[in-house]
Amino acid sequence: MAAQSHIRNFCIIAHIDHGKSTLADRLLEITGTVEKRKMQEQLLDSMDIERERGITIKLAPVRMRVQFPISNFQFPIKSQIFNDEKAYILNLIDTPGHVDFTYEVSRSLAAVEGAVLLVDATQGVQAQTIGNLYLAIEQNLTIIPVVNKIDLPNAEVEKAKAELVHLIGCKEEEILCVSGKTGQGVPELLRAIVERVPPPPGAVISTEATKGSAVEKSHAMQMVSARHAEGVRSLDSARDDESRVPLRALVFDSTYDTYRGVVAYVRVVDGSVKKGDKVVFMATKSQGEVLEVGYFTPKLVACEGLAEGEMGYIVSGLRDLGGCRVGDTVTGVRDQVSGVRIEPLPGYTEVKPMVFAGLFPKEGDEYSQLREAIEKLKLNDASLSFEPEHSTALGLGFRCGFLGLLHLEIVEERLRREHGIELITTVPSVAYRVTKTKGEVIVIKGAQELPDPTYIKQIEEPWVKVDIVCPKKYIGGVMQLVQEKRGVYENTEYLLGGHLGATEHDSTRVILHYELPLASILVDFYDKLKSASSGYASLNYELTGYREADVVRLDILVAEDLVEALAVIVYRDSAADSGRRIVEALKNTIPRHQFDIKIQAALGGKIVASERIAPFRKDVTAKLYGGDVTRKMKLLEKQKRGKKKMMARLSNSSVEIPSEAYLAVLKR
Repeated sequence: MAAQSHIRNFCIIAHIDHGKSTLADRLLEITGTVEKRKMQEQLLDSMDIERERGITIKLAPVRMRVQFPISNFQFPIKSQIFNDEKAYILNLIDTPGHVDFTYEVSRSLAAVEGAVLLVDATQGVQAQTIGNLYLAIEQNLTIIPVVNKIDLPNAEVEKAKAELVHLIGCKEEEILCVSGKTGQGVPELLRAIVERVPPPPGAVISTEATKGSAVEKSHAMQMVSARHAEGVRSLDSARDDESRVPLRALVFDSTYDTYRGVVAYVRVVDGSVKKGDKVVFMATKSQGEVLEVGYFTPKLVACEGLAEGEMGYIVSGLRDLGGCRVGDTVTGVRDQVSGVRIEPLPGYTEVKPMVFAGLFPKEGDEYSQLREAIEKLKLNDASLSFEPEHSTALGLGFRCGFLGLLHLEIVEERLRREHGIELITTVPSVAYRVTKTKGEVIVIKGAQELPDPTYIKQIEEPWVKVDIVCPKKYIGGVMQLVQEKRGVYENTEYLLGGHLGATEHDSTRVILHYELPLASILVDFYDKLKSASSGYASLNYELTGYREADVVRLDILVAEDLVEALAVIVYRDSAADSGRRIVEALKNTIPRHQFDIKIQAALGGKIVASERIAPFRKDVTAKLYGGDVTRKMKLLEKQKRGKKKMMARLSNSSVEIPSEAYLAVLKR
């Protein structure tokens, strides 16, 4: 077990595609955590879907061991203080950058003491850079600003530095410049992590750990004191005997192993845990025996135990998928019966889903498999929420809550790849708050739950605060797009500040602050934003509250049969346009049948849009070689009567709607 003063816990935060995973690769390579012959790009991105898309979806912890001076490295190390021969344990958590996976970032930040804020030298500060920075500041973490990709010919290092100085208020000399691809500057970053990030709470800060400025030392001491005092005052009586310090470990992630049960990823805050200990999850009251304990390299490596301040995993042996929750506190069974009052750790703020959609298995007999698959996925994705749902058209399924459309897409793909379940996904919607005429307030997550209009007094929709970062010359197009989406303008902020003369150049980037209905950015807003800004704009948003909305339910009828799964909630003044787009999408995806198919969009009892899919037609007059025209008409009438009889025999539900049709409406 490592001495606490030699432990540093940190994570890397940045906007999407700013080089977090590549920098993590270099850290693993330079510290010798992974052998060079086993290295590959995006090593910490373990899922195939992450590699294919080039994005990080899940947080990924790893333990590194570093000893200074660092040798056998191609770039000259500028610092002259690399003469510390003591080994340090660095626990890194690589985080996603997309706004849909912000909850993964917030959980990572709660488990560490420092954060490396990465900025791409070719792109500068982006929207999610700012969003993740605010999350780190809320956790009172030590921020290490870093400019990445300095090796690229179009890198604007000085401009990126100026933006960071304006954003954080740090000194320019505190900003490190690195190349995650070549490794340049990475040894200096490792040293900065050791010097600036404070050890875990409870540890004694050694002289080697505080070689920075007096301000940095003071800040580190204050952080350690505050965090150590928080929530552990009731344990003071037990600290006289170090071996009797009760265990408290924070669960920041978890996964399921078919053979060993639930595997909890933990950060040990107090005490220690070893193989054979009996543990209890305080929120769920589930008990288990520690079958194995270890750390990440990034593969699981078993060890004797985990001590205070360390990160690792616990194989609990639990088979109940609901027995382990992210944010829960793990403690020892013997500690609970010892009479010492153990306070659970603060955990995490409960995540609020922004987008809801129904997931139904294509084959009805796969419902139980889908339930088990979603429960296992929930272990690994704490931001996913679900509840059973029944549809007359699609059968049994689940109404699931997601943080965005990308999150929905990733969950669909993981269910398909990891569990082999083909899905039908209903049109996504936001959660509306409905006030009935009698005063009752309900929250609906889909158009199917909307009450009859005569019983509705008021409908409210969620609004979000949006930050859009883009070059100054694209302001006009971006503002026009946001106004079309019912946006409310707040203000414009120049990223480098007006006092630097930045407003004089078109390349200067600005932050546009708006408030928007969440439904307006749900489907195609991001794509249109990229088009309006030639790909330069970036987006970050957060939920602010509910406001009254004039919305109605738009029903879709296929072959005069109401398809509940395709019903959507739309603004009243744009219902006809929405209806036309939906019926056109369905016309292009529903295959032709032997009979005529009507596709209609209805607002109450009024049809606002309609399309027709022509039937297959056999040429019954082909055998005619002459004669009176009445013979031809007679055969055509006979064919027409036959089609009517066939329609009478077949129920309306015989029109099979393929999953591609649902997806076409989903991406309308």
